[in-house]
Amino acid sequence: MKAAVFHGPELGMTIENIPVPGVGPDQILVKVAACGACHTDLHYIEHGVPTFKKPPIVLGHEASGIVKEIGPEVTNVTVGQRVLIPAVLTCGKCRFCRMGRENICSDMKMLGNHFDGAYAEFVAVPAKDVLNLPEGIPLEDASIIADALSTPYHAVKNRAKVRPGDTVVVFGCGGVGINAVQFATVAGGYVIAVDVNDRKLQWATEFGAAQTINASSVENVSKEIKKLTDGGADIAIEVIGNPRTIEQAFESVRIGGRLCVVGYTQEKISIVAGKIMFKELEIVGSLGCPPGEYVPLIRMVEQGRIDVSRLVTHRFELDQIQGAFDVMKKGESLRSIVIP
Repeated sequence: MKAAVFHGPELGMTIENIPVPGVGPDQILVKVAACGACHTDLHYIEHGVPTFKKPPIVLGHEASGIVKEIGPEVTNVTVGQRVLIPAVLTCGKCRFCRMGRENICSDMKMLGNHFDGAYAEFVAVPAKDVLNLPEGIPLEDASIIADALSTPYHAVKNRAKVRPGDTVVVFGCGGVGINAVQFATVAGGYVIAVDVNDRKLQWATEFGAAQTINASSVENVSKEIKKLTDGGADIAIEVIGNPRTIEQAFESVRIGGRLCVVGYTQEKISIVAGKIMFKELEIVGSLGCPPGEYVPLIRMVEQGRIDVSRLVTHRFELDQIQGAFDVMKKGESLRSIVIP
């Protein structure tokens, strides 16, 4: 089969013919319809963030497709079924899984990180993890539910806990951030979107933001937010993973407010600890999405409350996969999908 094989930051990614993966007793083989191009993959390719499985490895963790083969112990899916593959696969046995917090499973495995992912014609995954995709959802576009939608859905609903009437400021309006804007709006929040790209801010408006701020055009973003919100936002959601914007988000919330960090960074941040105590501020992290949350999310997409096709701005064949990362770096895309 054809696949985009990553050989490490120095050697990059090449299109190669590799064997179709074998299927274990409890696994299925999925013919990939599409795989979303995520900024996490760019971290591996260009920023030196290591994958758990040492290269060579097939990247790609945001996939949908058709079941082509099932293992002898599989009973929950059938050949020909349309499925979504979650980005993170869980053990179902550890303390956190048994608490219903599978997204922080102590033995989690990530597609395209711990094992070969979906920038390929086929991928093998455990049958227990996949979810059925109704016929009414476009199969290729549905791939982005696996991360670009599920991650901000969990963040907004369970970690930021946005409620009707909350003032919510979202830092970063890329593929995940734009959906934080969208879900916070659907939850009843009054959303202020922050970015340095006017096109992304326009998208944010189209997806529900009541106000936008171009951070490059104001002297102090946090002060600007406090002026717009009469003292600070109820909730700030940082979806970039930049120490400076995390600090700005922290400074943007009101007394008794909440900061939800979705963006990833390896760097340290600097905040005044005393403010957390004196202002009774909450700081929470948000990682991925528990399996149980995919069902209502897919239902929202099926009902048309979330339009995945509007979120897919670019499509690339596997041979042109580099183009997906080029438009990402230029800030020209919301989500690109790679179609084998």
